[in-house]
Amino acid sequence: MARIEIEHLAKTFTLPKGEPIRALDDFNLTIEDGELLVLVGPSGCGKTTALRLIAGLEEPSAGGVSIDGKPMKGIAPKDRDIAMVFQIPALYPHMTVRENLAFGLRLRNCPRAEQEQRVRDATEILGLSECLDRRPGELSGGQCQRVALGRALVRKPRVLLFDEPLSNLDPSMRSQLRLEIARLHRRIGATVLYVTHDQLEAMTLGQRVAVMREGRVEQVDRPMALYRAPATMFVAAFIGSPPMNLIRGTLGLEGGTIWFQQSVSKNGEEPAGLRLPLAAVPASKVQSYFGKEILLGLRPERISLPGSEIGESKKTARLGLEFVESTGPDSYFHVSCGGQTLIGRADASLQAPLGRELLVQFDLGCAHLFDPATGAAIICGS
Repeated sequence: MARIEIEHLAKTFTLPKGEPIRALDDFNLTIEDGELLVLVGPSGCGKTTALRLIAGLEEPSAGGVSIDGKPMKGIAPKDRDIAMVFQIPALYPHMTVRENLAFGLRLRNCPRAEQEQRVRDATEILGLSECLDRRPGELSGGQCQRVALGRALVRKPRVLLFDEPLSNLDPSMRSQLRLEIARLHRRIGATVLYVTHDQLEAMTLGQRVAVMREGRVEQVDRPMALYRAPATMFVAAFIGSPPMNLIRGTLGLEGGTIWFQQSVSKNGEEPAGLRLPLAAVPASKVQSYFGKEILLGLRPERISLPGSEIGESKKTARLGLEFVESTGPDSYFHVSCGGQTLIGRADASLQAPLGRELLVQFDLGCAHLFDPATGAAIICGS
């Protein structure tokens, strides 16, 4: 196991015509000893570059990486005690599973008896015992990825790096291998950094999750803390499926209550827009925003169809139904509101013709507020 500290890491690439591309910019992150941390973000945000810099496959333009307090500057990849699993398994097609697993150990002159023991242990953990004499062409995609994982595992490294290892697999296989990776981490206790662009994968797998944007870490926290208390608009919109509803408008104080007034687009069909009371928001935290543009954030589960009772923190409005998505146990309904589409959640029994007006309920006790100029959270709901 190992503790990884990344400080002010930067990487600039040069395109063929000489244009510089900043892949990482003041990237800072600490991965604790034995932790499984997931690095998530959209394509092109620098996730894989960060992984390659940790592994020593790229040289940083600035900053550095330390493992257990030892700077890695000038340390070759083979001497960092790191194993990496890639998106493509890249197995040797002419070798059996047994030979693929043992190949790296042979290169390191590992004694034959120890090679066999390590291969046996890895195949038992990963359920590959019956495949040892098969070649990659005789395996499924999931089995090939297990072999790639086993090839890293037999080395018994201090650090395991995963670069989107499940992105080429079908959903059911991805779900199965996520579970196996989580079990594997608990069993071997290695420090794991797992890279993905899939926020669902990040939320279900990571002990902590680091959200990346444009070469920087936007926020690091436990998965549900990111969901409930996003520090920025980007995190709020990226974490969660469907994403958080962000409604543009202004704040004002009337009769001792803070009110949110939705800004209506020029083509909006509802001239007045939403007008919502924010009784749970303390005036001292938002008084500098009165009369200024602000974004109100509500998760889809906070926009619903009212039951028999409507609580004090809830407000209703009649909105036109645009679309219904059925996911099995739940339905997500899309409604038109001030020229914007909002997404709410209902149970699977929802049946309503498109275009019909629905009475929609907003749970404002869980509202988030964001500064549109900086993207920072002002108030975090739950």
